[in-house]
Amino acid sequence: MANTKAKELEGYVGFANLPNQVYRRSVKRGFEFTLMVVGESGLGKSTLINSLFLTDIYNDKEYPGPSLRVKKTVSVETSKVLIKEGGVQLQLTIVDTPGFGDAVDNSNCWQPVIDYIDTKFEDYLNAESRVNRRTMPDNRVHSCLYFIAPTGHGLKPLDIEFMKRLHEKVNIIPLISKADTLTPDECKQFKQQIMKDIHDNKIRIYEFPEMEEDDEVKENNSKNSPQAASFKDRVPFAVVGSNTILEVNGRKVRGRHYPWGIVEVENLEHSDFVTLRNLILRTHMQDLKDVTNNVHYENYRCRKLTQVTAGDNKPTRANKVSTKNPMAQFEEERREHEMKMKKMEAEMEQVFEMKVKEKRHKLKESEGELQKRYEQMKKSLELQQKELEEKRLQFEREKQGFEEIQKQKEEELRKRVDNAKTLDYNKKGKEKKKASLF
Repeated sequence: MANTKAKELEGYVGFANLPNQVYRRSVKRGFEFTLMVVGESGLGKSTLINSLFLTDIYNDKEYPGPSLRVKKTVSVETSKVLIKEGGVQLQLTIVDTPGFGDAVDNSNCWQPVIDYIDTKFEDYLNAESRVNRRTMPDNRVHSCLYFIAPTGHGLKPLDIEFMKRLHEKVNIIPLISKADTLTPDECKQFKQQIMKDIHDNKIRIYEFPEMEEDDEVKENNSKNSPQAASFKDRVPFAVVGSNTILEVNGRKVRGRHYPWGIVEVENLEHSDFVTLRNLILRTHMQDLKDVTNNVHYENYRCRKLTQVTAGDNKPTRANKVSTKNPMAQFEEERREHEMKMKKMEAEMEQVFEMKVKEKRHKLKESEGELQKRYEQMKKSLELQQKELEEKRLQFEREKQGFEEIQKQKEEELRKRVDNAKTLDYNKKGKEKKKASLF
């Protein structure tokens, strides 16, 4: 294979404008991001989401947060909102799980979450298999914020089991909620204990890759604290959320007011909120989507296609190897196929017979209706014929009577004429006699 040689151009050609074309098309199309929040009720999930996106995604009047929707069992609910910033549209989908960890028996409380993630993978796989793939909405879960209660004693068995069940399906980002209830030393020890539990249980959480920050992020991080560069040391992120605007030294900040002081949400000395927001929204959102597509979705797609090629629709483990003889397996598949074909043939014959019966029944009904109409028309014609015959007889009688009256009138007229002629003749004879006498 020949090596590609780099050559300098003598002038401007134009393909350097390709990034601008991609940028304009991406801005026009908009972006999609699905964020899942999981944790027990009362850990401040809805407050943190509102703080992350600086908008009331969860409104107590219109759409209450997960802790306000009391559930007896774990359910998965979604809320979508279209956010615009600097001419860029983001279709944000928030997936929450009200009822998670609130029951006395939390066995299999993670199953609805797993089913939801697999369902979205299945929908995307079906969309890829269609003939028309122009519109493929990406509703896959790109990130899962797992809220850990600030107990100070490490992860609970429920936390460990949940992350072990989902770390191969979604990007898990652990958070310590309500970190303002811990002192700095307690928070540091709590983080170390959590990371130890994660390492001991071989849980794979999302690792933020090193990347160059843009000038805006560097400026914001430098303003907050010099510790912003070591963001990996802050995992799991100890966060504080607040929807309240307070005034501190003449500037307005988001925070919480306590008798001993004010906790600023966007102050890195008080909370890791700014680091979390920068990593998720400013620098690593696309990487979260890429890892979801190239790792988690590809693993699901590989397992699904392996099941299809193996002829087994039931879920199987990826490391399970079939021990059947290929010829015997082929013969078994052939018999199953023949049985399916026979079953389909019997069903088609049954359907055909039902349709034939329905058609015959309809034809009989139509024949009966036509016979009734024929009888009705026949009776109607007979009645009309009878009426016409009666009218004809009446006309004949009237005609005969009229002819007799006419004959009588003609006889009378003839007699009158004859009488008149006789009288006239007699009168003329008398006149001639008188004339002869004179």
